[in-house]
Amino acid sequence: MHELDRTIWSSTTRRAGGEGLRSQAIQVGGIDVRDLAAQHGTPLFVLDEADFRERAAAMRDAYASGPLDCVVYYAGKAFLCTTVASWVAEEGLGLDVCSGGELAVAVAAGFPADRIAFHGNNKSGPELRAALAHGVGRYVVDSFEEITRLAALAAEQGVRARVLVRATVGVEAHTHEYIATAHEDQKFGFSLANGDALEAVRRVVALDGLDLAGLHSHIGSQIFDAAGFEVSAHRLVRLAVQVREELGVEVAELDLGGGMGIAYTAADSPLDVREMAARLQDIVAKECADHGLPLPRISVEPGRAIVGPTTFTLYEVGTVKQVDLGGGRSRRYVSVDGGMSDNIRTALYDADYTVTLASRVSQAAAVLSRVVGKHCESGDIVVRDAWLPADVTAGDLLAVAATGAYCRAMTSNYNYLPAPAVVAVRDGRSTVILQRETVDRLLALDPGVTRSPGAG
Repeated sequence: MHELDRTIWSSTTRRAGGEGLRSQAIQVGGIDVRDLAAQHGTPLFVLDEADFRERAAAMRDAYASGPLDCVVYYAGKAFLCTTVASWVAEEGLGLDVCSGGELAVAVAAGFPADRIAFHGNNKSGPELRAALAHGVGRYVVDSFEEITRLAALAAEQGVRARVLVRATVGVEAHTHEYIATAHEDQKFGFSLANGDALEAVRRVVALDGLDLAGLHSHIGSQIFDAAGFEVSAHRLVRLAVQVREELGVEVAELDLGGGMGIAYTAADSPLDVREMAARLQDIVAKECADHGLPLPRISVEPGRAIVGPTTFTLYEVGTVKQVDLGGGRSRRYVSVDGGMSDNIRTALYDADYTVTLASRVSQAAAVLSRVVGKHCESGDIVVRDAWLPADVTAGDLLAVAATGAYCRAMTSNYNYLPAPAVVAVRDGRSTVILQRETVDRLLALDPGVTRSPGAG
């Protein structure tokens, strides 16, 4: 119940040694979680900087060690702020953004423009103008309308835009249906099946202001094997053959997207990053050899696989309630001071998480519990089924593992809860990299609020 599975928690997260139950609180980056809570408050996202850098470097090195030229782009949608963007740049990765806001973060961080990729199925004119003015390195186009719009704006600014055509390759990864993105009935990309992908390439090649950089696909998220990527690569290579035969153009790059999974619980078994990198490179090399194509550059876009395990969310317990379900059954609800506003994934995707008592260890018996938030919503569940000590009580701290991806990025202000802070920890120091929102800041958005002296 108190052990920390090394496949789930970040590399510097551990129980402190020493005598006594309270002395065995969790430490991360050399800092006791009780000190973090006292200094920064809860809920709190705690990001292990050393672990983030280790994972980014491991991803970079795994793909660099193969036979193909390969570029790794960190998917900023998982979690992004200027500090993280700076780490990504320092570790030699590119950065994938999918909105004007994410681009603004990259610009504010001084991220090299030529290493930025711009995604999104509905990039606006102002967003594209900003990207072109900044010199963004490549654009993943997603519709015929966008191709026309981007070409016109590039010509208007007197620049050329390097474009990857996103193909819907008809591969549905083994994942939750709401995060499987390569089957036909969805909003992303151009269908291979009906010829739209080839037509998109034809239009890119024909329009002034655009250069074809390559082809792109993304088959889903939280993927634990390379089988889906194998089918996707096979179909992308077949499209590259069509492009060469019908348009006389060689495809220089194949982007296989992201989606590499992580362990949220002991039941998850993701592939080692080196094994996944080797498998993907072997797949592309074999497919190109079979079709007589020169070896392209390949690119991948991991986000969750880098930032997901680096972070846990620290909560304070508020109430514990035992509910009689009848027939001799009951359920224990452990309520914390956050919930679906800082982690919507359980409600949205039925996601599973690992949680542990963080501020101490206990010799009490383990009791099946449901960790829930404080929102006025019955679906406000953080961890559906968790074994926690029977003596968990108000004031205890709980840590929910692997919340680095999509939790802070998808925060809301439901019930007017301010978004939690994010602190980076390393070598005994903690640094706020995203400030905690305040109610005052939320009220400042409301023109109807009349402020009086001393109002808080």
